[in-house]
Amino acid sequence: MENDDNKQVKKPPMTDEERLALAAKLDKDLDDFIENLPKRQPSTEPLDENWLEEFDKHPFFMKKVPEPGEELHPLYEGLQQLKYDPNENTPEELALSYKEDGNFNFKHKNYRLAVIGYSEGIKVRCGNAEIEASLYNNRSAAHWFLQNYRSSLRDAESALKYNPNHEKAMQRAANCCLKTQKFDDCIKFCDRILDKIKNADISEVRKQAVNGKKAAERNERKKQAEIKKKTQEENMLIDELSKLGVKFNRSNLSLLQPQFAELEMHHVHLNKDKILIWPVVFMYPEHKTMDFVQQFPCNSTFQEQLELVFDEKPAWDQNGEYKIENLNVYYEYDAKKRVKRVGKQKMLSEVLQQPSFVLTAGTPCFLITVSGSEAEKQFLSSY
Repeated sequence: MENDDNKQVKKPPMTDEERLALAAKLDKDLDDFIENLPKRQPSTEPLDENWLEEFDKHPFFMKKVPEPGEELHPLYEGLQQLKYDPNENTPEELALSYKEDGNFNFKHKNYRLAVIGYSEGIKVRCGNAEIEASLYNNRSAAHWFLQNYRSSLRDAESALKYNPNHEKAMQRAANCCLKTQKFDDCIKFCDRILDKIKNADISEVRKQAVNGKKAAERNERKKQAEIKKKTQEENMLIDELSKLGVKFNRSNLSLLQPQFAELEMHHVHLNKDKILIWPVVFMYPEHKTMDFVQQFPCNSTFQEQLELVFDEKPAWDQNGEYKIENLNVYYEYDAKKRVKRVGKQKMLSEVLQQPSFVLTAGTPCFLITVSGSEAEKQFLSSY
């Protein structure tokens, strides 16, 4: 039997008044201690102009994470090395540290920095499927906000390899497929989600994918029909050019495309009456200028076209010499070493059929001079 003298006496709990009195006594004791400390003489040295900047760089007081490439405070650098030192951390701890960095930047909408953080975590290859899936899913989210939809889709698919039931990764994969017009894959992802849960947003995504697929198929049919129509028109054009005897490269129809900017939208074609319509250039060597005839029917004569061109006297013909009856028409041939005169009553088709005429740059070109003029004599002497 224990002696009553040895029994421990249980103290009653402190009252509120006693607690306040004790706190006041501790405050007074601390003030007295600080007051009795040896006094230091104030420094007479001026403060460094950059003291506030240095203060902000200190890891205990900094207000933001340093940017990549920015000079680090030695203490911050030391803390970083400690945090990311593979000798001090397991692969899982390292991966989680990088994930925390990515989450911090993601929260503050620094999505590019978030991508860097998650990427570093992925590089660790920690072996934990849950962490790996989370890193890929989070990086997918960062890419999504950067509108890098293909990268976002790849990361979402990688997350699903580690966790096939990762709901957020599956939803983002569906949305990315919709953005990148991978409609069949989008529908598959949506169906996987809707087989498990009802989700109005995913149902809407699936609906858009179905409609997008129908529109894409309709556009593809339209495109193929246009290609078929164009091919038929090209074949008809080739047949007419062959009948006419025009010399051109059948295997490269781009050579029929006019090289003059003023005529590039007016290449040779067949009208509704199956008449070849050509873009033609009239050059005036004496005045170093030219006219662009956008539509010269093959069955039209040079007389008819010149009358249209010279319906009004051109500003450069100050002497009024360029009258239809005074004009001669020529074309160059034999690699431009010679010229041949064309009768104004000739149709364009008759000229194009001549053995010496070779079509170049998709545009028949003709030289116009004043008959018997000194300019014409000088022009002809150059050949």
